[in-house]
Parts: sequence; structure tokens; C-alpha cells
Amino acid sequence: MDTITGIIAVFCLGVLELWIAIPAGLALKLPPFIIFAASSLGAISAALLVSILGENIRNRFLSWRYKDDNDIKSGSIYNIWYNIWDRYGIIGLGLLSPLLFGAPLGAAVGIALGAQKWRLMLWMTIGILLWSAGLTIAGFFGLMSFESLM
Repeated sequence: MDTITGIIAVFCLGVLELWIAIPAGLALKLPPFIIFAASSLGAISAALLVSILGENIRNRFLSWRYKDDNDIKSGSIYNIWYNIWDRYGIIGLGLLSPLLFGAPLGAAVGIALGAQKWRLMLWMTIGILLWSAGLTIAGFFGLMSFESLM
């Protein structure tokens, strides 16, 4: 497999899950920076796509379910839990979801809970970059130490 095909494969796997993309890049013997960049861009692309499409779907559902803005504000959407979520939840979700259950699912959860799209994407991007770097470095040095034992 040539390098370009490997980069495309790691990008596509990054769209699905970082836990798959990074080991695949290491198995394909790609340089660590390429693995980091391709898997990060794949995960960020997936989260962005889900955020954009998910926000439109959520807005259509809310306008169908609650015909009037006053109905929305009086409903359970704007209760105290969502206010707490808006203040603290986006950062936690953005930093942890790429590792725990994947960037696309994390973006879907955030949008479903009413997160602001661009604020969610900022923290999702930071989380993706941090976990991609950490997992790539750990995998690379783990692979190097394993190869030195053999």
C-alpha cells in the first residue's frame, strides 16, 4: 500500500473512530505526524458534519413540536439542567467524547442537548487534537519499545 492510500485510509478510519485510525496508521508504517494529521482531520470532519446536519434536524423538530418560541421556553428544554449543561457540559463533552465514544457520536449528543454548534466544535476540535496526539505518541513509542525487545 502506498503512502497516499494509507493516508486516505487513516482519514476515513478517523471519521469513524480514533481508536481504529491511529493503530491502523501505525500498522501501515506511516510517520507519526501523518497519522496525527489524517486521523484528526477525519474525526473533525465527521464531528463538523454531524454538528451541521444535527442542528438543522433538531431545529426542525423543535419548530414542529413547539409551534411558538414561548412554548419552547416554557418546556423542559430550558430548565435548570440545560442551563448547567450550557455552562459546563460542552467543555467536558468536547474533551472526553473523542476518547470515550467517538467524535461523531459526541457531536450528536451535544447538538441533541442544545449545545451551540461552534462552541461545541471548538471543544471537540481541541479534544480530538489532544487525544490524537496522545494516542499517536503512545502508540508510536509503544511500538518502538516493542520492536526493540524483538
